[in-house]
Amino acid sequence: MIVDTVDLAPLVAQCRAGDPLAWEAFVRRFQSRIYGLACTYVRDRDEAADLAQEIFIRLFETRARWAPEAEFVPWLFQVARNRAVDFLRRRNVRRPAVSVPADEAALTLADPGEGPEAQAIRRSRRERFRAGLARLSDISREILLLRDVQGLSVREVAAALNVPAGTVKSRASRARAELAERMLALGGERSEP
Repeated sequence: MIVDTVDLAPLVAQCRAGDPLAWEAFVRRFQSRIYGLACTYVRDRDEAADLAQEIFIRLFETRARWAPEAEFVPWLFQVARNRAVDFLRRRNVRRPAVSVPADEAALTLADPGEGPEAQAIRRSRRERFRAGLARLSDISREILLLRDVQGLSVREVAAALNVPAGTVKSRASRARAELAERMLALGGERSEP
């Protein structure tokens, strides 16, 4: 899910100007991605919803100081990540935990034409994926989540995490291989959820 920056520029400008309809459209556009990011840091869905709400409140309060449109998406994820880390520090928890991917509904709704066996296989793969992801290092997990789940570009992930683009590329490649190995060790084939 890549965010179209062409349509984003006027929306960001209108939000900065205080347009309540633009703010509503902004929240709708990013709520599932921000909630998904929040879920990667806290195990509890209610806490993730609270964290996402806290992130949007902070964004609303600082809308006059938002990053330029060309740098907006990486900046947005950097702000969200920083708020999540602050949230964890307040709870005295330092290690992020993965429990729900960015688009929770896409993973929990079964295909109506899918039989019980196929649903069980999909559920099993999803659980192995989550378990394997949880065993990665913090930076590897964050890079995979931002790059592969959230759909950010290498440049955007590098900006959001304040690391060089080369680090994102090499860590993402190693993390994918490590994730595949961990999923195999957990008893499954090499396919993704």
